[in-house]
Amino acid sequence: MLTDIEPVEILTVIRERRSVRNYTDREVPETAIRSIIAAGIQAPTALGLQPWQFVVVRDRNLMRRASDYCKPILAEKIQEESRPETEEFLAALRNPDYSIFYNAPVLVLVLGARDVVSSVLDCSLCAENMMLAAWALGIGSCWIGSAALIQENPDLVSALKIPDDHQVVAPLIFGYPAPLLPKPDRREPRITWVP
Repeated sequence: MLTDIEPVEILTVIRERRSVRNYTDREVPETAIRSIIAAGIQAPTALGLQPWQFVVVRDRNLMRRASDYCKPILAEKIQEESRPETEEFLAALRNPDYSIFYNAPVLVLVLGARDVVSSVLDCSLCAENMMLAAWALGIGSCWIGSAALIQENPDLVSALKIPDDHQVVAPLIFGYPAPLLPKPDRREPRITWVP
């Protein structure tokens, strides 16, 4: 449980959390992953249905297979968009050594029940809790939305043990961050106050 860790001020965690795309080789302990998932399931959920399941993947060969499957599909979609800001990512996708999972040691698939109308929203809230909890534990994370393409490949679905009645909502990677560049500033929010 998270009560076993030193408390961290939540607003600081929210402010400092960032997407991590560079990891050390250090393994993430199972206890940490369990604590992260335990934080995730505290998220709000419509009608208390809790439509989530989790698949924890530590098999780097399987993660490589999933990445290799997704890369050409992503490259084709990005090429169709033809935007200058996507050129760097497109070049990375064409590099055989590039992994969409950034060589993170753990992939957690947050799955949502297909028959629950609020599943995507509920599981998204769960995923955000998980990323915040990870940061509080000194563990980096990144939501790899493009990895949801794996559910189009029956062999990967089978290898990842994704049940037919669930869909991939949030593919999240976790690991200990390698040195990071400074976090980019956020734009000021547009707020309309209605008296």
